[in-house]
Amino acid sequence: MDAKRCSSYLPPGFRFHPTDEELIIHYLKNQAMSRPCPVSIIPEVDIYKFDPWQLPDKAEFGENEWYFFTPRDRKYPNGIRPNRATLSGYWKATGTDKAIYSGAKYVGIKKALVFYKGKPPKGSKTDWIMHEYRLTESKHRPVKQHGSMRLDDWVLCRIYKKRQVARVEDKGEDSTSAQGQVSNEGGSEDRSSDHQIQNQQAIKFPRTQSLSYLFDLDYLGPIAHLLNDTTSFNSSFDIQTIMGQNVGLDPIVGPFGSYPSYYK
Repeated sequence: MDAKRCSSYLPPGFRFHPTDEELIIHYLKNQAMSRPCPVSIIPEVDIYKFDPWQLPDKAEFGENEWYFFTPRDRKYPNGIRPNRATLSGYWKATGTDKAIYSGAKYVGIKKALVFYKGKPPKGSKTDWIMHEYRLTESKHRPVKQHGSMRLDDWVLCRIYKKRQVARVEDKGEDSTSAQGQVSNEGGSEDRSSDHQIQNQQAIKFPRTQSLSYLFDLDYLGPIAHLLNDTTSFNSSFDIQTIMGQNVGLDPIVGPFGSYPSYYK
């Protein structure tokens, strides 16, 4: 039955998401024994005559994944390796095969493959993935005829395209823009705190000043208290040395609070 016609007989809201066991027991096994499937939804297509991006049009059913019954041919006349070359590339097996069980019975094998564009071994990897299901029972394999390259009459393939993951660079740019937005929202608070810091920096004493500048400092007292016989001054001196580590303490005169009343 044609895929377009069979989809019109499906009930509304129908979704085809069978398990691995259901694909083997109810679909692939029936197909191999020429018995009808529960629903005629999987078309017969030789997928190796097409590139993967051409296959969705051959299915006419499915949005993100597509199922096909397909034969497999031998790569070499006397070998058992399948020929998986297509028009523009080839399917390459990846990972290990998965055994499919129905209860305790070993009924099938699931193999994962990735499509590469170009010729092996220098093909470029794509986002197209295939899960290939095949039966384990030898009686379902075709009898090799003289000159025939047929390996299997039917295997069942599920094909889909892997979703692309966002690049790390894009995530980094989004994070940077988000941080910038947060800093802009708090801009008024930052500006007020910066204004306070600038005011505090404005009242700091300069590191060096001329000697004449000291006469204008009322809280230092007479200049005689600053001079002694063993001290010589240049044209400028370090007020930080006089002030010491504590701004409120004069190293020569003493704390500001201990000045005589005539100095205040």
